[in-house]
Amino acid sequence: MEKISQEVRACRLCADRFALTATAHTPRPVLRAGAQARILICGQAPGARVHASGLPFDDPSGDRLRGWLGVDRAAFYDTTSFAIVPMAFCFPGYDAKGADLPPPPICAATWREEVLSALPNIRLTLLIGGYAQRWHLGAAAKGGVTRTVAGWRDHAPALFPLPHPSWRNTGWLKRNPWFEADVLPALRAAVRACDGAPLADPPAP
Repeated sequence: MEKISQEVRACRLCADRFALTATAHTPRPVLRAGAQARILICGQAPGARVHASGLPFDDPSGDRLRGWLGVDRAAFYDTTSFAIVPMAFCFPGYDAKGADLPPPPICAATWREEVLSALPNIRLTLLIGGYAQRWHLGAAAKGGVTRTVAGWRDHAPALFPLPHPSWRNTGWLKRNPWFEADVLPALRAAVRACDGAPLADPPAP
């Protein structure tokens, strides 16, 4: 895992692509994983804040995600417990209107299978957002994020499809109260069931 992580962090496949974005930034691959990890977090791609810090989910979305899981920062960033492997390792940049660009498919095509093969102890996989859900679930995710998350029982307890924890999704959470009422208790139980995942009281929302 250490060797492949070093290779990922040295990747510059998308340098020309990023140079043409409105942000004109350079690649900075971000992942956090250890071979002993038991819980795999599959997100979309780092945002601008994570691109700057180099620490995945080092933003309000990460605070909400940790609340969903019932873990504190120390547990979340313990690589013997959690592996954080997004669908694209670099911040894709913004378009001319300031909207997030999608994760470049070349990243997953180049790295994903090799990285996941270096994580033999995963017992629980969290699929955050449509990109991760489509890659891992295939046809089972074609109905969109809401339908895929609503069908979480088809995949639990080893796998949980989740909405993105962005604060932009606060409205979604209000429209879908079943997520907090039904999914989160089962998700936290699954996290607790993974030996070696140190837990703490959920952070305040």
